[in-house]
Amino acid sequence: MLLGVPLPRRLERDPRLHVTTIGTDQALRVRGSVGHRARAGSVRVVHSRGVRLTHPADTFTALASSLSLDELIVAGDALVGWLGWVTVPELVAAVRRRRGCRGVVKLRAAIAEIRTGSRSPGETRTRLVLTRAGLPQPALNHDVVVDGRWVACVDLAYPDARVAIEYESDLHRSDPATFRKDLTRGELLKDGDWWLVRATADDVGPAVDRFVARIHRLLAVGRAGPHRP
Repeated sequence: MLLGVPLPRRLERDPRLHVTTIGTDQALRVRGSVGHRARAGSVRVVHSRGVRLTHPADTFTALASSLSLDELIVAGDALVGWLGWVTVPELVAAVRRRRGCRGVVKLRAAIAEIRTGSRSPGETRTRLVLTRAGLPQPALNHDVVVDGRWVACVDLAYPDARVAIEYESDLHRSDPATFRKDLTRGELLKDGDWWLVRATADDVGPAVDRFVARIHRLLAVGRAGPHRP
């Protein structure tokens, strides 16, 4: 939370402070805290306003005991993406230092699916459902340029088929300025023969099969020629 990493609500609502003891001493046992132990050399320490914190890459590895695989990928995308705290090679090195520790298999699986360029948890979840359904990796935060003119930057894109995907959180509906901007962007993309798909939490959840089938169809149409109106 101190780093701004997106966490599931069950952890955001937990008021306890997680404290790691590095070395041979016992894990901290104090009311209101959760104690952890790490062997010397496996965790790096940084300082923020005089407070000792685990390095962001090592914080990522520690999250493996609390997060599911997809939640861990969201956290990793945030760290290497819009937060910019670490690079993918730094995460890989941190996971190597935890060789033999609990959660290392899950960490390796997460590393394989972490990508730079994501700007929100919704974008990450959308990408995961697409690639796990067998679709190619989409371009992240892609600048759409038509006839030499910049049109829009979209969350995910398949440029070869002129298909753009935007993940719409509740902010897109509740904020008037964002809502108007989204409408204008959609019309401009349509003018350039790009198809804009607006994805919601349902599309990456209960309605995922229908969503994936729609993207499959739009990619086939777009690669064959102009999109039908």
